[in-house]
Amino acid sequence: MKFPAFDYVSPTSLDEVLAVLEERGDAAAVLAGGQSLLPILAFRLAAPEIVVDLRNVPGLAEIGIGGDGVRLGARVRWCDIERDARLATAHPLLLEATRHIAHYQIRNRGTVGGSLALADPASELPGVAVTCDGEIAITGSAGERVVKAGDFFLGPMSTGLGPGEIITGLRLPPWPPSRRWAFIEFSRRRGDFALAGIALYFDLDAKGRAIDTHMGVIGASDRPRRLNTAERIIDGNSIDAAVIEAAAMAASQAVEPLESHHAPADYLRALVATLLERSLLQASR
Repeated sequence: MKFPAFDYVSPTSLDEVLAVLEERGDAAAVLAGGQSLLPILAFRLAAPEIVVDLRNVPGLAEIGIGGDGVRLGARVRWCDIERDARLATAHPLLLEATRHIAHYQIRNRGTVGGSLALADPASELPGVAVTCDGEIAITGSAGERVVKAGDFFLGPMSTGLGPGEIITGLRLPPWPPSRRWAFIEFSRRRGDFALAGIALYFDLDAKGRAIDTHMGVIGASDRPRRLNTAERIIDGNSIDAAVIEAAAMAASQAVEPLESHHAPADYLRALVATLLERSLLQASR
């Protein structure tokens, strides 16, 4: 397939980007890495009048690690995350989830901002952002605003991004070194979209009981979601077989899978339960 005809600009500042978006409105599409937008254009699923490339906008491709956590610019690529040795301790859950994204060719192009803006329910980064109470930085003509990841995703390919706004970054809270965590997903083949996936973490109190439990699911819902009922089952308890079974059952009942030709809803609910069991076992070792 060939791309539809469109104008192309590559601004050198964020202000220039916003000016183009304000002028062209819905006729403009923003290009960060192209992992998602280019196939959409090739299949003629969208036909923007102008593509605004962010490649020359400074400050959007940086990974910052400090006392306030991990900060990812919108143009940070998956391969940048994989190659940053600091993330092995600063945010191992993010690093592991990134390794599950598609194939290495795509990880060389796909970006943080592109994944968040596309809001595919099976995408790994939105799931990590929601699970970890991430905050998404959004900039428009009215200035910058910060939205909690859990409030940003509204449904399949639907977000709280307003007209003329772009995502400029994501912040993930600090990660204690003793934290227990796991990320597991299941796909038909390595690199395919996940049918379902679980991201979770918890800390341990002085008696070895789980506290501050966070669990999120991707793929088996219309958006990345926290598994609040399962979290409450885990919180304050030691991780044993009975607790794991109860949490897995609660997780399977909490999701409302979208029917597809890949798998029926009942299968996806059972898959969520299995993945949660495996994740808790892995994290509690």
